Amino acid sequence: MLFICMGNICRSPTAQGVFRQLVEREKLVDLIRIDSAGTHAYHIGEGPDDRAAEAALRRGIDMGDQRARQVKTSDFMEFDYVLAMDRGNYEDLLSLCPPGQLSRLRLFLEFAPGLDVTDVPDPYYGGATGFERVLDLVELAAAGLLADIRRQHKI
Repeated sequence: MLFICMGNICRSPTAQGVFRQLVEREKLVDLIRIDSAGTHAYHIGEGPDDRAAEAALRRGIDMGDQRARQVKTSDFMEFDYVLAMDRGNYEDLLSLCPPGQLSRLRLFLEFAPGLDVTDVPDPYYGGATGFERVLDLVELAAAGLLADIRRQHKI
């Protein structure tokens, strides 16, 4: 599972943290590899944005061990799911995707059908409510993603 946003400090680390907690709760840690990355190199080596980390921590999700990295072509071979947080990053990822691996690339919110949005909005330039909204969307999609994994891989 590789979650991807632009800088890998807000949305994708939030998705990584939420999904990791869900996988731990379901005792599937040994079966599912979880990481996050950014399409751009702005924040390589940095931890998650303080506002994202604080919002997650209020929900019991610790992202303190995460560090930003940039996505690489080999990620498409290493991860079954490469999940873009929004259409813009999805488009950027298309240029990195090796031939024959397009089925691995998806928009993360595809796993939360019934929502009226397809993109996890970037909260970076907004207020605290934006980070809460990201968490709400990510929690819904994470539950749908795990259900899909259980169906597809019979776990």
